[in-house]
Amino acid sequence: MSPCCEHVINVRRLLQRTYNSGVWVLSSGVQSVASRMDKKMETDNLEMRLQALESRIYGERRNKSGKPVKCAESLARIQAGLTNTANKRERVKILHKKIEDLVKYLDPQFTDHITVPDAMKLEFILAEEDFLLSQAALLEQVNSLQPLLDSTYIRDVPEHATKLQRLSQIHIKEQDQTEAQSVEVKKLFEEYNKMMFLLSKQFTQWDETLRKMEEAKGIRPVE
Repeated sequence: MSPCCEHVINVRRLLQRTYNSGVWVLSSGVQSVASRMDKKMETDNLEMRLQALESRIYGERRNKSGKPVKCAESLARIQAGLTNTANKRERVKILHKKIEDLVKYLDPQFTDHITVPDAMKLEFILAEEDFLLSQAALLEQVNSLQPLLDSTYIRDVPEHATKLQRLSQIHIKEQDQTEAQSVEVKKLFEEYNKMMFLLSKQFTQWDETLRKMEEAKGIRPVE
């Protein structure tokens, strides 16, 4: 290849690299401008939300200079007051230093992270020794009864479920019949008692009438 052709090729490569660099710089600039615009929009959105919040909290209230009351100013005053209080009171300083510890202690899961010494674990086990021994005895008893649970009588229970259900229905039916029969028998007893009462009353009247007739005729009653 001639020196002239090589020079032309090198010039083309240089122009291509320059063009690519320019495009990359332009793209980076556009992205940077877009990023700044997005951040500005986010800031404006936050300011609008903050103004709406201030309007809901303070309404038309204004400060001494006639400007609307700002949440940030109120929060700054509160923070300054808390800081002054903390600086003046030693107990508050100590409390601020231990806030992280307090938050950790107030966490419901804090007890899960406490490491119990082995000696303490041993004391817990020994304190429950009687209970553990009783549970172990029950487990041994269950283990000894395992053959009964595996017996054919237990295994055949599902097969007899249908028969048991049929017998239960018969039992319920007979129970209803028994209740009806009991009501009928109770009624018969009431009728019997009523009849016996009337007969007793009638016999008493007859006895009284017979006694009067015997007295009228001078007949002595038979002892």
